[in-house]
Amino acid sequence: MGDFHQNGNIATLHNLSDRPVEEIEKDLIEFSRYRLMGLVIPSLFSELQTPALEKIVSEISRVPYLNELVIGLDRADESEYRHALKFFSRLPQHHRVLWNDGPRLRALDAQLAEKGLSPSHPGKGRNVWYCYGYTLASGRADAVALHDADIKTYTREMLARLIYPVANPSLSFDFSKGYYARSDGSSLGGRVTRLLVTPLILALRVVCGRNDYLDFLHSFRYPLAGEFALRRDVINDLRIPTDWGLEIGVLSEMHRNHSTNRLCQVDIADSYDHKHQDLSPEDASTGLSKMSIDIAKAMYRKLAIQGETFSIDKVRTIKATYYRVALDFIELFEADAAMNGLTFNRHGEEEAVELFAANVVKAGAEFRETPMDTPFIPPWNRVISAVPGVLQQLHEAVELDMEEYG
Repeated sequence: MGDFHQNGNIATLHNLSDRPVEEIEKDLIEFSRYRLMGLVIPSLFSELQTPALEKIVSEISRVPYLNELVIGLDRADESEYRHALKFFSRLPQHHRVLWNDGPRLRALDAQLAEKGLSPSHPGKGRNVWYCYGYTLASGRADAVALHDADIKTYTREMLARLIYPVANPSLSFDFSKGYYARSDGSSLGGRVTRLLVTPLILALRVVCGRNDYLDFLHSFRYPLAGEFALRRDVINDLRIPTDWGLEIGVLSEMHRNHSTNRLCQVDIADSYDHKHQDLSPEDASTGLSKMSIDIAKAMYRKLAIQGETFSIDKVRTIKATYYRVALDFIELFEADAAMNGLTFNRHGEEEAVELFAANVVKAGAEFRETPMDTPFIPPWNRVISAVPGVLQQLHEAVELDMEEYG
C-alpha cells in the first residue's frame, strides 16, 4: 500500500485501498459509454516467444472495456507476421497488428521520407509513432494506453489503473504516467532511473540552478516508466523521440504542451519486472550505455532550448556533481535493500555509476558537436498537413495486410 504524499507539481494517484480490479473495470465499462478506450503495444517479433508476452495476452483477453488494441510488430518477415496474426488471434477485442517491415507500410514510409517526414531511425519510437497514427486513423479510441511487451509481472490491473485517470470523464487529466517499485523480489531494478536520472536531475539543479523543467521531471516517481496513457487529442502534436530518450522526451513534450494540472502519475503495481538491458560498458552504441547517453542528451537539449549553455567545463562540473550525488544514492539504496531483505551488489552499482558519469560527459560532447540534431519524429498534425490522405493510406495498408495474410 502506498503513501498519500503529493509533491504539489504533478497529481499522484495512489493505491490506498487495494481495490479489486473487477470494481475498477466496472467503472471503466461505464466510462466507455462516453470515452472509448484503446491500447498500444509496441513489440519485437522475438518477444512473441517469451513467457512475458504470453501472459500479457492472456491477461488482456480478460479485459472487458477495450474498444481497440494496436500491436506494432518490428523485425518480422512475412512468415513471422503470419505467425503474429495467429498469436494475437485469441484476443476477443478488435485488434490490428501493424507489420512495420511489410511492403505496404515500407512504401508509405518511403513516401513520407521523400518529404523528410518519416522516422529517421528504427526502434520503439518509430513503432509507437505508427501505432499512434493508426489510432488516429481508426478513430476507435478516445483514451489510449501504452505499455511494453516484456513485462514479466503483468496483470490486467496495471492497465486498468493506468488508463483510469484519462478515461474517467469526470476527471480532467490528458496524460497519466505509471509508477511502481522496480524489483524482481530478490534485488532492486531500475538502475538507470535510480543511478542516472534522479542524481543527474539533482546535479543539473546545482550547476544550472533550479527551474520549472527540472522540478517537473523530479516530481515523477519513475520518469522512465514505459507505461502511460493519454487522450487521443494529445497525439496530434506529440513529437516522439527515435532514440532511448523516448520516455524523457515524452515527458518533455507534456511539459511543453500541457498545463501540469492536466497531468498525473498513478501507482499501477506493487512490484514490477521486465527484460533487463546489459550495461554494455565496452559499447556505447547499445544497452544501458547507449540509453544513458541519449537520456543525458535529451536533458541537455531541453535545457538549451530554455537558454542554458553547456561549455566543456560546465559539462565536467555536471559530471563531478552527478558522481558525488550518485554515490550518496548508492548508500541509500543499500540501506533500502537491507531493510527489505534484498541482495545488493555494491560493486555493480558503483560500476554503473562510473559508466554513467563518463557518459554524462560523452553526451555533453555529442550535444556540443551537433546542437541542432533533433531526434524527434514530426508530429502527426504536421504530417497530415503535408500529406492530407496519409491517415487513410495508413489505415488501408494495415487493413489490407490483415486481410491478405490473416
